[in-house]
Amino acid sequence: MNKLIVFILCLLTTTAFAQKRVFPAVNNYGGIFEIPYAAEKPDPNMDYKIVIEVERESENPDSLNWAINNVARLVNLHVMGGVPKEKLDVVMVIHGGATYNVMDNAAYLKKYKTNNPNLNLLKELSNAGVRIFVCGQSLINRKVDRTKMVPEVKVATSMLTTLTTYQLKGYALLKF
Repeated sequence: MNKLIVFILCLLTTTAFAQKRVFPAVNNYGGIFEIPYAAEKPDPNMDYKIVIEVERESENPDSLNWAINNVARLVNLHVMGGVPKEKLDVVMVIHGGATYNVMDNAAYLKKYKTNNPNLNLLKELSNAGVRIFVCGQSLINRKVDRTKMVPEVKVATSMLTTLTTYQLKGYALLKF
């Protein structure tokens, strides 16, 4: 009996570690694991309105911004949980150190001497329906040329006014 229990535990542990990340909505970014046995899941009948403040800059200029990738995880988790894409309204507002991550490759390369690793991530987020804004105040304070940003990102007057506007429209606020 003990051998059977040990075998089952080993099998479950091996299976858990063998799982592969899936990308149900944002291709190749924000990989998540399926949890078919979860007792708490997103409600596929709800309309999800989420505004996300992203200020965290990349730890290394040559690596993906963790916070922006976490927005991809959020989208993937909701879609995997059964929420149809048309019921998921996500707005990302970038400011602070993360402002540099929305520079086009030429500007990023000039500043950091490496390619911008976030370009495809921003494109895939936009393709998945995420609206992306950058704080105009941060652009000026950090001396980022608004004409040298990735096309998926639009300029907002400020992060502060964008967050308050969307919160008053009923959006849940998250900060990464």
